[in-house]
Amino acid sequence: MTQTVRGVIARTKDAAVELVDIVIPDPGPHDVIVTIQACGVCHTDLTYRDGGINDEFPFLLGHEAAGIVETIGDAVTHVSVGDFVVLNWRAVCGECRACKRGRPWYCFDTHNASKKMTLTDGTELTPALGIGSFADKTVVHEKQCTQVDPTADPAVVGLLGCGVMAGLGAAVNTGNVGRGDSVAVIGCGGVGDAAIAGAALAGASVIIAIDRDDTKLAWAKELGATHTINASHTAPIDAVKELTGGHGADVVIDAVGRPETWKQAFYSRDLAGTVVLVGVPTPNMRVEMPLLDFFSHGGSLKSSWYGDCLPERDFPTLVELYIQGRLPLEKFVTERIDLGDVEKAFDRMHAGEVLRSVVVL
Repeated sequence: MTQTVRGVIARTKDAAVELVDIVIPDPGPHDVIVTIQACGVCHTDLTYRDGGINDEFPFLLGHEAAGIVETIGDAVTHVSVGDFVVLNWRAVCGECRACKRGRPWYCFDTHNASKKMTLTDGTELTPALGIGSFADKTVVHEKQCTQVDPTADPAVVGLLGCGVMAGLGAAVNTGNVGRGDSVAVIGCGGVGDAAIAGAALAGASVIIAIDRDDTKLAWAKELGATHTINASHTAPIDAVKELTGGHGADVVIDAVGRPETWKQAFYSRDLAGTVVLVGVPTPNMRVEMPLLDFFSHGGSLKSSWYGDCLPERDFPTLVELYIQGRLPLEKFVTERIDLGDVEKAFDRMHAGEVLRSVVVL
């Protein structure tokens, strides 16, 4: 039997979001209905609202979520009713060329629910990143659910569903930060600060936070940065080299995703160092540089998709580290808000006032 619940939608491009009734269908064979307990407000949701992803309006927003499995389809084996899960948008297929080559974190054909959620008039909704969790309940594929320790705070661990995992993974998985490494992170919002926390977790000895906002730099210090650079009045490349014996950092992570920040990352690294791009550029951005510089600097230039994570491998481990007090995920939660406050949360995020607002249901 279908259910009618509340959900936050973006009906048209650039319009304020709306809290409306939505219809949850009966699950398909491999689908799962999850009762949402908490969902983070991510910049990707704002990008959906503004038409920056595609034009498949109306969108059901929200994707950084944790909750309880309520109902399962007839063929579901991955989770059970009552399981506490973090939702993910990399539900690996096991059959594509990446999966078959043993690289499932690059899966090219991830699973989504077979049934569509709708408005009460039957209009189909496009769920953000295949999840759509600014709602009392949502329907997802069973492999979009990762079971974790049920004693964890949903408002905290749900953030692994996107931004925090993207940053942590950019350092630990993509950048392969190790003990004693020097790391610089450009951009200290939620993703950048998660990269800083990941570098600290991996044992980096020098962790340099770079931003133009002193408040964000203070957050970075709380999450493990050993040094900070305010790029509004200090040249980042020179400052990074000064803090690393004149050489540059072993790993530089660009959490902004602009041509100028990527160039800063490139020239801030040591010879044979690694650049990781995790900030998402827009389609019109271009980089023009001497090809000789690429050759002479050596090293690795990487992009990081979702922190190159494998949810079934990474989420339970990171949640356990959080519970043990070894990974301060709780510091990412700036405020807890109601479902009707998402538009105000977008304003606060755009103003740089929060790391994460989290909707608690």
